[in-house]
Amino acid sequence: MVAPSVSLFENLLLVTGENPRAAGVDYIEQTLKVCRPYFNNLTIEVMPLASEDYYRLTQSGLNGVVCFQETYNRANYNIYHPAGMKSKFEWRVNGFDRMGQAGVHKIGMGVLIGLEEWRTDVTMMALHLQYLRRHYWKTRYSVNFPRMRPSEGHFQPNVVMSDRELAQLTFAFRIFDHDVDISFSTRESASFRNHMATLGVTSMSAGSKTDPGGYVTYPQSLEQFAVSDERTPAEVEADIRRAGYEVVWKDWDKIFD
Repeated sequence: MVAPSVSLFENLLLVTGENPRAAGVDYIEQTLKVCRPYFNNLTIEVMPLASEDYYRLTQSGLNGVVCFQETYNRANYNIYHPAGMKSKFEWRVNGFDRMGQAGVHKIGMGVLIGLEEWRTDVTMMALHLQYLRRHYWKTRYSVNFPRMRPSEGHFQPNVVMSDRELAQLTFAFRIFDHDVDISFSTRESASFRNHMATLGVTSMSAGSKTDPGGYVTYPQSLEQFAVSDERTPAEVEADIRRAGYEVVWKDWDKIFD
């Protein structure tokens, strides 16, 4: 842990690659136990796991899981992921059921805008969310619509979504599901995020590093994608307060686990 006490954050997202030999369930469990005393809410974004592994991690302090299906286009999925565990479309898409069966408190979903026709992908995600709500009604849900930005690998989006279209999508999803959490990442610009904070978005990241080890090796590490909003958490908080909204750093407590 790097100086956790100096941060205002109570919610921590732990991200690994999808290689179980480098970051398997044992490693994730140990990390959760190390982080648990410092944070009230621990979420992971890791490779899809078996139901019993999700349950095991909930017993070690896990609150939430984020998994990006990326695209629901089964025919083209393996173009983007031709090999490895991530190439198994059914294992990934059915992972959300395994999270629900394990009693994960909060499940985060997302498609990657830029791979396929976004209206189709988002409609499929909405139907998937509707299905999960019917079957795992005690679970909280969040959605994210990250737009692909230029990366170190120079991969360019196949489809470009405008700010206007992303705003329209956000409004449509809020009408579709009044209770779902809608998240915006630092991929989006500061100006756009400021506006959307008043129009349906419920959570935003701040001070993000998208490169592995970026918080301790800055600036010599490799970015996974370019960050657009480079404001500090304090600057994001100030802008939200200026808009007349309350900033909530903590929406869950360990006492409820």
